Amino acid sequence: MSKPTHQVKQSVLPFSGKEKGSVSLVGAGPGDPELLTVKALRCIQQADLIIYDRLVSEEICALFPSTTPTLYVGKAKNHHSVEQSRINELLVEKALQGKHICRLKGGDAFVFGRGGEEVMSLKQQGIAVEIIPGITAAAGCTAYAGIPLTHRGVSQGCTFVTAHAETDLQINWHGLALLNHTLVFYMGLSKSQMISTQLQAAGLDSQTPVALIERGCTTDQRLIQGKLAQLPELVVQHQLQSPTLIVVGKVVDLAEQLSWFEQQVASTTAVSTTRLSA
Repeated sequence: MSKPTHQVKQSVLPFSGKEKGSVSLVGAGPGDPELLTVKALRCIQQADLIIYDRLVSEEICALFPSTTPTLYVGKAKNHHSVEQSRINELLVEKALQGKHICRLKGGDAFVFGRGGEEVMSLKQQGIAVEIIPGITAAAGCTAYAGIPLTHRGVSQGCTFVTAHAETDLQINWHGLALLNHTLVFYMGLSKSQMISTQLQAAGLDSQTPVALIERGCTTDQRLIQGKLAQLPELVVQHQLQSPTLIVVGKVVDLAEQLSWFEQQVASTTAVSTTRLSA
């Protein structure tokens, strides 16, 4: 399913005097449509307008009612089809027209999803907002890869880190190295060299296990494992593409024992192939 781009006006429409609409800020989860919450699915089905992001999977887009207008406002690195400030304006504009909007974002809107900025803009205009949490990518993708974020005797905590910032990236690398936590880096693919170098310089063992999870929670999921010192090489060698999560920590070594999703996909594919050839 292609995600069309839209040309949008650059000004907020004045309030027309009709009753204000509302906005539901909905986390779509990491890709598998069956990971949508019941509340999220109901919101998708009942909305007057769906405004959605790049990380909302095609399988979830296929659940949109055919009669419901949609607006794609996806953002990718170095290419914003619609700037965040304009998205904020659009939400206000459409709500002031009386529409009940499903604002659909990949993962969870409050985990590196800029959901807080959108809610602030709406509340400043007196527009009713509700938050429908989603399964964040770190929890969903690691689970589908067989990597527990915490495990008794291995990791007593986990820390989510963004490797992308609007201006300067400010990360306490020494603090991360000393935590003895599972570290999950969002949007870190292009910063793999920096992540590897900085964590080693901060004292983390170069042989610390790492995993890269590409397109997690989809049938195209790929899991690549290695060591911290190899991280940049793994990205190039396997030609990994966004979205890819980077997981650093000893829990990565449990993936082989706890793997389940790849076998399930292989089994389903085998059954489908058998039926087609029967």
